Amino acid sequence: MSASESAAEPPPEQHGTPGPTPPPERDATPGPDPAADPSAPSPARGGPVTADRIMEIGMGFWPAKALLSAVELGLYPALSEGPRTAAELRDRIGLHPRAARDFLDALVALGLLARDGDGEDGRYANTPETARFLVPGSPGYLGGFLAMANARLYGFWGRLTDGLRTGRPQNEIRDRDTPAFDARHADPVRLRMFLQAMTGLTRSLLPALGEKFPWDRYKSVADIGSGEGSLLGHLVTVFPHLTGVGFDLPPVGGPFEEFTAAARISDRVRFVPGDFLRDSLPPADVLVFGHILHDWDRDTKLKLLAKAHDALPEGGAVIVYESLVDDARRTNAFGLLMSLNMLVETPGGFDFTAADCRRWLTETGFRSTSATPLYGPEGMVVGIK
Repeated sequence: MSASESAAEPPPEQHGTPGPTPPPERDATPGPDPAADPSAPSPARGGPVTADRIMEIGMGFWPAKALLSAVELGLYPALSEGPRTAAELRDRIGLHPRAARDFLDALVALGLLARDGDGEDGRYANTPETARFLVPGSPGYLGGFLAMANARLYGFWGRLTDGLRTGRPQNEIRDRDTPAFDARHADPVRLRMFLQAMTGLTRSLLPALGEKFPWDRYKSVADIGSGEGSLLGHLVTVFPHLTGVGFDLPPVGGPFEEFTAAARISDRVRFVPGDFLRDSLPPADVLVFGHILHDWDRDTKLKLLAKAHDALPEGGAVIVYESLVDDARRTNAFGLLMSLNMLVETPGGFDFTAADCRRWLTETGFRSTSATPLYGPEGMVVGIK
């Protein structure tokens, strides 16, 4: 998943700029404001006032970097075949003896490792969560996204204060006026890392996207900024009557075809190369913008929605899914932090509320709109032509 900026600014990433991964079990519907919770301690009610929450947030980079380093070192796949001692893990993933036990036991204390026994004989193992989400090949694998966050976002967020003062991106384009995706798409390794990260980020949303939209009313779908094609793969598998189009920049075609061939859906989906800023969008009954609009300033958001309106038949639908900010801008901290991530990553991007998106859809000609929570802090807005 920040004020609008001039369209003359260089465009950022084309395929959806990544941010932190959504918490797996969080409800999409914004919860109550803690300040309004009558059970919460407060000075007005005579409850204790402590610095615990301030310190937990202020030092939150400690546990975050411990997890990201564990992913970088390959700790979780190293445990996929069974428990290991600290000495075995030192040899397997290259830990220094001074660091090993504190690092591993800190992950135990954080609930990111299990341990049976104490001392040198203690054996470390994956938890149910790390086995499901952090071992390559597992159904919910998120490690690719976290690897990208470690390699890119962790360092860029260290310059957040500069971004807040200047309004400028703090990523690869910080000191130059060229689009960040140019360098990324020219490097097959970086491109594949990005595409795999976006596949991991989207995976948790797929069941809800399938369940909360009436796909039985439509015959075709185009994913705008499709990446590897995971959304299309899910939809045409669950709904055999659907056919799909992945629309993305030309270098994405190879990874898309590899992914869809491995999923055995090549006969149901096809790749159309293009640039959604310059080219017309492919026609389909449903067009999907997933983690795309938040990359751009308001004028570009409206331009893309107007292009979607032009490409759709009468009665066709556009789906926008993002980490939607709650309308009161009080409770969905993840959505608001994602918008700050757009400040770090893009010249003009920002996240938005469902009300914002519904208004833009109306402005670009859609006759009816609706908003629906999906998974965690994610939600979708639908416009009908």
